[in-house]
Amino acid sequence: MNILYKVRNWGDIHHPKVLDIIRMLLGIMLFLKGVQFFNNAPYLRYLIIENKIIQQSPDLIAFLIGYVTYVHLVGGILVFVGLFTRLAALLQIPVVFGAVFFVNILSSYVNSELWLSILVLALLSLFVIMGSGPFSLDRALLKSKDW
Repeated sequence: MNILYKVRNWGDIHHPKVLDIIRMLLGIMLFLKGVQFFNNAPYLRYLIIENKIIQQSPDLIAFLIGYVTYVHLVGGILVFVGLFTRLAALLQIPVVFGAVFFVNILSSYVNSELWLSILVLALLSLFVIMGSGPFSLDRALLKSKDW
């Protein structure tokens, strides 16, 4: 537990303010992807079945569709406002990891989303370590708590 505290403390101290803009853009992008999956659940179902991510279990497929959709919607908002950013980014990593390694790389056609998915995976990993930054709801709540 001591090492987690040291990583969190280091990330809070060494956080450039420009990363907050990148965090907000990432949050918007994740939220919009969640909206896209919410409005087009059959496409997400097709991606899961076509790439043989899981066996043909209707319950598991329904769970994955819900998890991917809502983790992008809620996690995107949380990353954007900077509330529980480390947790929201950590919950997004398995989804984006699956997008990179099971959907984009294994597809039979040239997929332009591969590089975007790799960038999003790298940014999510960065924000798990760095945290939300000075322009975030986490920091505002922490300052109001110190009163």
